[in-house]
Amino acid sequence: MAQGEHRTGPRGFPVTEEPFRALLEAAPDAMVIVDDAGMIRLVNAQTETLFGYPRNELLGRPVEILVPQRLRDQHPGHRLGYSGNQQVRPMGANLELYGLRRDGAEFPVEISLSPLQTPDGLLISAAVRDVSERKAADARFRALLEAAPDAIVIVDDAGIIQLVNAQTEALFGYRREELLERPVEILVPQRFHHHHPSHRHGYVSNRRVRPMGAGLDLYGLRKDGAEFPVEISLSPLETPEGTLVSAAIRDVSERKAAEAQLAELYEQQRHVALTLQRSLMGSPAPLPGMDTASRYFPARQGPGVGGDWFDLIALGGGRVGVLVGDVMGRGLEAAAVMGQLRSASHALAKTGMPPWQLMHTLDAVVSELPDQLVTCCYLILDPDDSTLTVCSAGHLPVLVVDPTGQVRRLPVPVSVPLGVGEVPHQETRLTVPPASVLALYTDGLVETPTSDIEEQIDALTIALEKATADLPCLDQAADSVLASLLPGLQDYADDVTLLLARVPPAPVTAVTALLPAQPMSVGEGRRYVRRTLQDWDCEDLIDTACLLASELLSNSVRHACDPLRLRLRRTRDELHVEVSDGSPVLPHARAARPDEESGRGLALLDQLASSWGSLHTHGGKAVWFSLPLPHPAQQHRQEPESGAC
Repeated sequence: MAQGEHRTGPRGFPVTEEPFRALLEAAPDAMVIVDDAGMIRLVNAQTETLFGYPRNELLGRPVEILVPQRLRDQHPGHRLGYSGNQQVRPMGANLELYGLRRDGAEFPVEISLSPLQTPDGLLISAAVRDVSERKAADARFRALLEAAPDAIVIVDDAGIIQLVNAQTEALFGYRREELLERPVEILVPQRFHHHHPSHRHGYVSNRRVRPMGAGLDLYGLRKDGAEFPVEISLSPLETPEGTLVSAAIRDVSERKAAEAQLAELYEQQRHVALTLQRSLMGSPAPLPGMDTASRYFPARQGPGVGGDWFDLIALGGGRVGVLVGDVMGRGLEAAAVMGQLRSASHALAKTGMPPWQLMHTLDAVVSELPDQLVTCCYLILDPDDSTLTVCSAGHLPVLVVDPTGQVRRLPVPVSVPLGVGEVPHQETRLTVPPASVLALYTDGLVETPTSDIEEQIDALTIALEKATADLPCLDQAADSVLASLLPGLQDYADDVTLLLARVPPAPVTAVTALLPAQPMSVGEGRRYVRRTLQDWDCEDLIDTACLLASELLSNSVRHACDPLRLRLRRTRDELHVEVSDGSPVLPHARAARPDEESGRGLALLDQLASSWGSLHTHGGKAVWFSLPLPHPAQQHRQEPESGAC
């Protein structure tokens, strides 16, 4: 056989390569085996299919026949370099490799090289794979990447940047080549570098599509050192080279600025609404000699304002009106209705109107308002005889803590809310021991979406019992109750009102005389006033008090019926004188003509008393007046302030 010729076996395989035939034909890739001179010695059927050449047109030909013309000049050098440092490795790592078909078409390939030592010398095996589809997919992926509206940064499991798009360059100010193969922390502010690797490793170990740092404020770092707020969405990418992590990064500077502006506007509007509500709700003046504590919290959700209100009203003669109400619904409309009702109820209460009549009148007011329902409870406390007169229109039960610390609900019938109409509202008269604590509240304190309101009222009962036992100061007790019922005060959905009031003891300096409705009672009552004021060292008030008491007794004798009751009580600052009788008709001031003797009593009250008024009582009416004590610091029988904290 002539030199350079090869004895061939079946299908054109050289006899010396006969053992490789089965292996090559079973390979999934095109297999090209060349000698150290670059001549093709062996190919398989996949090579014929891939390159379009019959086997006999390839054997004995230079391998460059399969290389595009533009790359042939460099190819022998690469081949000789491999022959000199032979090892199993991919060819042209990080290079774009192409093959050339018989018809002149180029196509991208991957080539893996392996050295084969044979008796005839060194052979090089090249496994050639057509990667056209993968390259096309890569091209589509890159096109999608570039078309993405957000900056896309793809990193490997070590946090090294593998791929970025044009939006990343624009957003961070780096050129693409300045980012590739750099740690992703180059895009993270220095103050977060300590924690970022652990967050990254945590995601790699539990990878799923999710936003990064939910609930956290995230920031990116530009090349010029400027920080800016971002949102980041993470997605895992499974590739033959391992898991990559794709981060879609969006600059949210404008949105954050808009949110901050909206938050500021919201707080301004909320402040205006709450200011309006507080002005409508008012702040009840403290009542001398009566220990009270109140808490009001607007809702923390939605507009914040609502329809809760409460009021404390001095009714004269030591009596106090206590009122709590709740307009159903929330927002400015509820607050506006609340303001109307509070003003109306306060004015009605000051007239001495009994609770049932006040509810009836308010019901008429609410019925004229479209689609409004209101719950309300009004009670009048008379500390001289420790009685309560109560009327409730659909409101939650009043709780009372007696002096022994036991808590119970006041046995008061509850009628329908105001606004239903045509349903009478009943009042109840009860006796409560002095030093008892009354608790009035609205549904925001005891109503939650997940619990029964009766269970919550029971919980309030327990909290109230514990608070009043441990904390004699009502202000501290109110805070304790709220902390127990509303541990998350920053997230309550409705406004909350709580009012605590301690029933004061009957004053030591209080006396009562029962008189018949006869003319002689006027003189007897006048003498009773004189003796009492002398006993109380209030001689400076005797003349005025006797004159005004005579006028009231004369009116009762002339226009009323038994029984007449004359009551005197002295507080730290004032003297109160009250005449009650069995007639329900309240007196009305009128201008008396010069020749008339009647009609002058109320005019004298206006001129001489510091304050006066009339109110309905359980058996009729009472008319009272007050005179200031001339020297309160010198009075030696003063009542101690109750409930001081």
